[in-house]
Amino acid sequence: MSHTCRIELDGTSYDFPVVEGTENELAIDISKLRDTTGYITLDDGYGNTGSCKSAITYIDGDAGILRYRGIPIETLAEHSSFIEAAWLVIFGKLQTPADRDRFSDLLTENSAMPLSMRKHFDAFPPNAHPMAILSAMINTLSVHEPQADTHNEAAMEVVAARLLSKVRTIAAASYKSSIDQAIMHPRYDLKYVDNFLHMMFSQPYHEYHPTPEVSRALNLFLLLHADHEQNCSTSTVRMVASSQANMYASCAAGVCALWGPLHGGANVAVIEMLEEIKRRDIPVKEYVRKVKDKEDGVKLMGFGHRVYKNFDPRSKILREAAEKVLAQTGGDPLLDIAYELADAALNDDYFIERKLYPNVDFYSGMILRAIGIPTNMFTVMFAIGRMPGWIANWKEIHDDPKSRIYRPRQIYIGDTDGQWVPRDQRG
Repeated sequence: MSHTCRIELDGTSYDFPVVEGTENELAIDISKLRDTTGYITLDDGYGNTGSCKSAITYIDGDAGILRYRGIPIETLAEHSSFIEAAWLVIFGKLQTPADRDRFSDLLTENSAMPLSMRKHFDAFPPNAHPMAILSAMINTLSVHEPQADTHNEAAMEVVAARLLSKVRTIAAASYKSSIDQAIMHPRYDLKYVDNFLHMMFSQPYHEYHPTPEVSRALNLFLLLHADHEQNCSTSTVRMVASSQANMYASCAAGVCALWGPLHGGANVAVIEMLEEIKRRDIPVKEYVRKVKDKEDGVKLMGFGHRVYKNFDPRSKILREAAEKVLAQTGGDPLLDIAYELADAALNDDYFIERKLYPNVDFYSGMILRAIGIPTNMFTVMFAIGRMPGWIANWKEIHDDPKSRIYRPRQIYIGDTDGQWVPRDQRG
């Protein structure tokens, strides 16, 4: 197979290298296009642009494949935990028993916030969005716990554990502050997910004890969100990291990017859609008709995906988890509507032809709702889950001696002869 691609511009032919990934993905390396030809490419939204080479996550959207470091997501969901998957994503290998014990100790040791950080929560208004608090407090960590040198794996372990552990403590504290309840200290005898649930739902006079089904469901939710290639927030983390910003600043930027409703807020939109159908007592068939007829304001949320063109492998896993946790917690009338809506769409040619199938957001909101997570915390939960991927992408840039600051080009379409007018002459 040829390792160059010939492009003809203005009657002149140019040869550019073809890069082939380990999964046979092909890309034309145009890094010298402007120097060679005077042209740049224009790709609004970067839908056809490979912004980097990465060894972290592989997605085949046509075949519905998602792998972390080469391991299928289905295998990890069946046999692994969120923290084990996080280690795999960040360090590129499976944990040994010694790795597991050491990293677990680091997570435990770093779970508490510095006492001085707690004062910051008092400065936020009661209605402050938890994502605003999360981003601000992650940045604040860099002041209270400056990042050590991370050029060796032992130091990187400490910094990664510090951020992974404290992000859940900050998230739970932001929730407690928003409902005017006492902030709960982490417990050193609980695993990662159970400790988070303790900090979310325990009170000084009442300890919360999650069921195995709830713990397993939340573990799956976090594991399935641990990384997802070069999405909006991860690309933002890499953009900030390319300037050699520290891990805290880079991941805080990822939180801000995730906050947008087109990215991290999708599962909230699903719950709002299901609640509207229930509140207005709209028959599912009628709602589907409205979606197909493109009536104003009627959208099918949680279906289809920009990357996956066949099915979202994460949605199948979460549907089973949703069934189990809701059976244990007493059910939810919204789940019946969700199932009816999914079945209606999966058997309708309109949706089949457009490849609109339930995605991960369709079921993740149901799981969080069943656990008792309020909707304004849904995106925070996404951020906790995605933290390993952000850390791994920051590390990949940090470890690359050839890494350069990101600097996209643009096509200027503004005025070409703007004139200065003195202030006293402006109408």
